[in-house]
Amino acid sequence: MLYWALVFFIIAIVAAIFGFGGIAAGAAAIAQVLFWIFLVVFIAALIAGLLLRHRHGHLH
Repeated sequence: MLYWALVFFIIAIVAAIFGFGGIAAGAAAIAQVLFWIFLVVFIAALIAGLLLRHRHGHLH
């Protein structure tokens, strides 16, 4: 998901350079939404991993 956020961010930059304001704004908005979704999923997975690790103890 972070990959797609970066792809849309690059599309937004390129579109802005060439003067396509509407496309740049749309791509930037998509990139921003994807980034926030990635961040929420990443934090949720991190917390879940820490809780499961703590609950089951160290399996080493």
